[in-house]
Amino acid sequence: MLCLSIDTSPACRLHYIHATIAPLYATSVLYGSSMIRLENVSWRRGKKQNALVLSDLSFSIPQGGFRWLLGPSGAGKSSLLSLLHLETLPTQGRMLLLGKPVSKAEKRAHFVRLRQRIGMVHQDYKLIPGLSVADNVALPLRLQKRPEDEIQDEIQAILKWVGLGERLHAPASSLSGGEQQRTAIARAIIHRPGLILADEPTNALEESQAHRLLDMFAELSDMGTTMVVATHNEALIRRLQRPALYLERGRLVQDEGADI
Repeated sequence: MLCLSIDTSPACRLHYIHATIAPLYATSVLYGSSMIRLENVSWRRGKKQNALVLSDLSFSIPQGGFRWLLGPSGAGKSSLLSLLHLETLPTQGRMLLLGKPVSKAEKRAHFVRLRQRIGMVHQDYKLIPGLSVADNVALPLRLQKRPEDEIQDEIQAILKWVGLGERLHAPASSLSGGEQQRTAIARAIIHRPGLILADEPTNALEESQAHRLLDMFAELSDMGTTMVVATHNEALIRRLQRPALYLERGRLVQDEGADI
């Protein structure tokens, strides 16, 4: 069975996920362990670190856990995702990511290894305009120094799945907003990360595509991938009823997963 686009049947979509992703997770996932743990974590921005952005955050997410990240604009959702993506480091507090400590005392190689196990879908996509769709999607695999023939097979399969099989060689600069979003999603999951972070991942997608993406996220979570998804889309939250982290003014005001 071959999945030719994001609009294929549920059976075809499940076939792709279980044939290409599940076998890898089956040998690498340790269920029950904490994927993310923050203890009294704060982050200050600026040269003098005088702008408090995130304040005294404490929560944990287990392997395979799914958390919505909710809150009004300016609450700190994107800043928290940046912290979890290791784009910045905590100013204070203790943070474990993928079971490993995160602090300024760690060497650069430590963070490089951790980043290779994280997939990130940015709100502004962060594609490289001068590269083709295929080359943008291939970046995580090339950083891992995977064989080129293997990379090409992976690219073709995942781009067909997200409905961009015919746009393989198109420059990223020529893509529509929805195509850019699907390219960013393909890049985020192509290396089978243990943790996927997504900042408003369905903003540029049609409703049917958004629903299929959400179903895929749920299936990846069920297979052991940890998911943190920031959104304002109430319809998506109703469609996939999973625990949420609520932020207000950089503080965690509710953790629905605390008792799970």
